[in-house]
Amino acid sequence: MSACVPTRAPEPTRTERMHQPPSPPPPSTPPRRFRVAGADVSASIAVFLIALPLSLGIALATGAPLQAGLVAAAVGGLVAGRLGGSPLQVSGPAAGLTVVTADLIQRYGWRTTCAITVLAGLAQLGLGCVRVARTALAVSPAVVHGMLAGIGVTIAVAQVHIVLGGTPESSVLDNLRALPAQLAGLDPAAVSMSVLTLTLLLAWPRIPGRAGRVLRKMPAALVAVSGATLTASLAGLVLPRVDLPSWRSHALAGLPEGPALGVAAAVLTVTLVCSVQSLLGAVAVDKLVATRPELLAQRASATGAATRVGHSDLNRELLGQGAANVVSGVLGGLPVAGVAVRSSANVQAGAVSRNSTMLHGVFVVVAALLMVPVLELIPLASLAALVMAVGIQMVSLHHIRTVTRHREVLVYAVTTLGVVFLGVLEGVLLGVAVAVTVALNRLARTRITYEERHDETGGVHYVHVRGQLTFLAVPRLSRTLHLVPQGADVVVELDGSFMDHAAYESLHHWQSTHTAQGGTVEVTGRAGTRIAEPADASDCRCRPWTPWRNHQCEVPESAQGRGETANAPGGASGTAGSPGPSDSSRSSGSVGVAEPRGHQLARGISAFQRNTAPLVRGELARLAREGQQPSQLFLTCADSRLVTSMITSSGPGDLFVVRNVGNLVPRPGEESGDDSVAAAIEYAVDVLKVRSITLCGHSGCGAMQALLSMEPDGARTPLRRWLRHGLPSLARMAATDRPWARLAGRAPADTVEQLCLTNVVQQLEHLRAHESVARALREGALELHGMYFHVGEAQAYLLTGAENGDAVFDHVRAAGLPA
Repeated sequence: MSACVPTRAPEPTRTERMHQPPSPPPPSTPPRRFRVAGADVSASIAVFLIALPLSLGIALATGAPLQAGLVAAAVGGLVAGRLGGSPLQVSGPAAGLTVVTADLIQRYGWRTTCAITVLAGLAQLGLGCVRVARTALAVSPAVVHGMLAGIGVTIAVAQVHIVLGGTPESSVLDNLRALPAQLAGLDPAAVSMSVLTLTLLLAWPRIPGRAGRVLRKMPAALVAVSGATLTASLAGLVLPRVDLPSWRSHALAGLPEGPALGVAAAVLTVTLVCSVQSLLGAVAVDKLVATRPELLAQRASATGAATRVGHSDLNRELLGQGAANVVSGVLGGLPVAGVAVRSSANVQAGAVSRNSTMLHGVFVVVAALLMVPVLELIPLASLAALVMAVGIQMVSLHHIRTVTRHREVLVYAVTTLGVVFLGVLEGVLLGVAVAVTVALNRLARTRITYEERHDETGGVHYVHVRGQLTFLAVPRLSRTLHLVPQGADVVVELDGSFMDHAAYESLHHWQSTHTAQGGTVEVTGRAGTRIAEPADASDCRCRPWTPWRNHQCEVPESAQGRGETANAPGGASGTAGSPGPSDSSRSSGSVGVAEPRGHQLARGISAFQRNTAPLVRGELARLAREGQQPSQLFLTCADSRLVTSMITSSGPGDLFVVRNVGNLVPRPGEESGDDSVAAAIEYAVDVLKVRSITLCGHSGCGAMQALLSMEPDGARTPLRRWLRHGLPSLARMAATDRPWARLAGRAPADTVEQLCLTNVVQQLEHLRAHESVARALREGALELHGMYFHVGEAQAYLLTGAENGDAVFDHVRAAGLPA
């Protein structure tokens, strides 16, 4: 058998401590040089190429000086990138702030807008100091997505006018009213450049083939704007272009002017939108990084230490965003927030540290100072088309499907319409109010129904409670429960996640009364999960995937007089030859009184039909139509403690399982009338085309114990005739010319465990002797694996190095099954 992975190195032995004489202090090390990883440089260039046109476009959409977009992009990269708590998030002028900033500029002017940005930054610094960043995540996602969708609609409607060669109005309604006149007097040059920009923007990521993979490395936004600029210049089109005034005349922040209440509301709006967008962006970046574990290794090699990449410090991120807004406002820049497009591009480009974000800010500064003549060639219509596309993308169909699935489409729609027609702050407040109202309505609204169903065994009465069961629903619950006839069989289905004390007392009191009158009550949860058993039945707490007690289930003492037997204090092995508990241990050591075995089996089947069958019926129906296609043959012992589906985390259709006493594989020609194992192997390999076979032994195997104690002259019982297929394992363990199979890190506990390990290695040799297995191994279509499961430790071990003669069973957590 080929080794799956190298074995784990043995643990170092503990040595005695030796007191060394004090050593002289180490010489002072030179200061560590600032190093930038190559991945950060390439990522920063990619982000810069995306940020440059978007920053100019967002500044154009807000009506601010175009330099303000470059200032915000540079400050977002340098300040927020250096101080923020999300190293890979890129900050700058965000499309989500476009409507807010445009409204502030129209109301208060540019210098006051800069002052409001500074005050919003100070507010963010205060919120970061009191560590309330996590609180912002309590806002309903439907409100956040609705806010972004409303902003996107507002941006798209406004930019349509610039795309057509005109000037946008101050509100969405005004823009819609002016649209027919704008269509009548459109500018063909502006429209052609806009169409070219949108065509390149949409078609560039979809270029097929090998050439497409190379070309797609260039950002689509840069290609679209560059293509339109080059075409307009070569064609000599006369149309409005970017106008960057001299930096000497750049307007900085001034003292806020206007009504104090209005300025305060503006500061609150900017703070809210910037903070929520940045914090949600940081969480999104964490999820994006989590899907790329290779970033951890790259960052470790770049920084010299294994640093965590995937977890943002949200309070520090809020502080970094606040500092960036203060600096941006003072320097005359737009408000700053985390930007999803640039952040995702940063991660996808392979950035490993915050150096990428900061370098992109440096590149923006260089471009703003040295590339002014090139930037002034860009047509405004091209930038407007780019921003319009961004606005349309903010109305995400994925978000709409998500809120619809969670029944929050009303919150989403109200927030979107409120932002479009009333404003960002008003729309968000309206959305929060609707979200709270919907939540309270769900908490208070409970639907209670009653029906009687008839089957072969008689009638069963069902009371279905849909929703949260609180004191408000107790009167209706009580009226419905009293419709149930006395002595009837009742199932109460609670399809909710909360029940307060008043509801519990009411339900419990009725249950006690009804069972005292001769009826039965079963209370189930969502999807039939049982919550309470009938009062006169055994109190069985054994559930799938909960702590299992070998069905040592307690029943009322009244049941003890009905001739029911008790369970053993420990589960006897299902393997032949394992010693069972004595009668005295059954009577003195039992935990409680259990049902007769037939009744217990029937109750288990009933529980499956009620609880599990509805969950797996669809998958089993598919398997019934398509047939079984397992990828593995799993050959193990018949011991009752080995639950193969639980150990391997497998489900229906995953494993083709063969179980026998001692996990034995008779060698070909020695079956003597017992061909069942050979037939299963042939069917699995030749018909089912399994790709691997795993042979699993276990600790405390009764078959191995019986094999060790078997006398040569004993009676030829069926068990003894079967166990002779394990005699080669005994001979292998007694041989002195080969090393024993062993566990990694420790020696076998006793002779039985040594034989269990040796038996796995020996039976694998028997398995290779089968013709179908040998042929599949030669063709490379099959792998063999040895496995040992220690029952007491609940620990699985995989066999490695068997073909080299050094059979070691190593921990699965260190080795792992190959795919």
